[in-house]
Amino acid sequence: MRLQGFACALMITLTTWGQSDSEAVKTLFETSLADGMSYHWLDHLSNQIGGRLSGSENAERAVVYVKNELEKLGLDEVRLQSVMVPKWVRGSSEKGEIRGTDGTKRLLNICALGGSVATPDAGLSARVVEVQGIDQMKEMGPEAIKGKIVFFNRPMENTLIHTFEAYGGCVDQRHTGAMEAGILGAAGVIVRSMNLRLDDYPHTGSMTYGELPVDQRIPSAAISTNDAEFLSKKLKTDPDLDLFFWQNCQQFEDVESFNVIGEITGTEFPNQYMIVGGHLDSWDLGDGSHDDGAGVVQSMEVLRLIKKSGIRPRRSIRVVLFMNEENGLRGGRKYAEEASSKGEKHIFALESDSGGFTPRGFSFDCSDEDFARILQWQPLFKPYLIHYFEKGGSGADIGPLKSEGIVLAGLRPDSQRYFDHHHASNDTFDAVNRRELELGAATMASLVYLVDRHGTNATANQPIKD
Repeated sequence: MRLQGFACALMITLTTWGQSDSEAVKTLFETSLADGMSYHWLDHLSNQIGGRLSGSENAERAVVYVKNELEKLGLDEVRLQSVMVPKWVRGSSEKGEIRGTDGTKRLLNICALGGSVATPDAGLSARVVEVQGIDQMKEMGPEAIKGKIVFFNRPMENTLIHTFEAYGGCVDQRHTGAMEAGILGAAGVIVRSMNLRLDDYPHTGSMTYGELPVDQRIPSAAISTNDAEFLSKKLKTDPDLDLFFWQNCQQFEDVESFNVIGEITGTEFPNQYMIVGGHLDSWDLGDGSHDDGAGVVQSMEVLRLIKKSGIRPRRSIRVVLFMNEENGLRGGRKYAEEASSKGEKHIFALESDSGGFTPRGFSFDCSDEDFARILQWQPLFKPYLIHYFEKGGSGADIGPLKSEGIVLAGLRPDSQRYFDHHHASNDTFDAVNRRELELGAATMASLVYLVDRHGTNATANQPIKD
């Protein structure tokens, strides 16, 4: 009954302010579509800077670029937040080859996984053991694994509509496969790319050795889905074939980098903070347009749209462009730690890190009371065909902010094509549709506007002043 009463009271508020909200949302969408900057910013990030792996020169060039662009918006504050990040360098292009017992050879499309050690200078050649996952490999035991190259070939489940669920169902073999195989004495690891379609692009991504001693750390690489299919079939007819691969990647000491932060100070509650953000770093194979250049420029655009639309936020709104989401989450953790040490009150955080495709809505990590409040705004998005509102996850970089009372949200674009590009060399600017990108920015700006105007359950006793 208490929740029903809360919903009724909120409906009265929205009846009073609904027309104003509808007009504001319309203005934000029209401004983004007719006079947007997100696509222009992404063009520069992707085509003038390129892949932005943490600790790289390109990552630092990106920091300078987005800081300068935020300063042009006339925000109340733009600053850098220092954070130490890992520096891993891929080195020269990797090489891979199947060598059959009959003398036949076939080149493979492979790439080193982020954080992997190099192969020996002459490369690594060994027989192959195909497994469907870590559990199966452990069941086989060290007798079957020692000295072999373990081929993890569990695919993403293509019957799942929610593609991130499919990704989550097999990414463990990429992340910890080399660590577990190293414990069993394997010589190396090849992992099927996290990709729903069959193509020739190997997909990189982070991996870890945990506390494994250095002398047990083995090289780990991704193989394209087409080549994974071929290798699996070839092993059925030639189980004694050898697989050769070579990579000369290297891990260096941590280096200094930065989160980039811009702020519009609130007019009524400047000490209540709302943030919107994405991660500025990317993998190095493509130019990181979808992951996560799109989220970066959409988040920047949120503040620009609010200012250009003449909206004066009640609460302070920050854009936070995080560094090192891909291989460490150092930026997200640093922001949360500093916010906590300063005693800052964060009431809302929104992340875009699912690509620049057509927006469908949001997922929310919040209380039932806050979700009931948010659901009342769903009709405002329906004219734009954006009304997927569900409880669920939010985003990796804003996750460390989680605490009682805060609302965390993630933009949810259509994800069916996302893993075609994720962490691969075809994650490039030409794969991003301008209109889809701009719709996503307007969707985010609209939610930020509504939360700022009407507050969360924790701030519900603060009346709107016009």
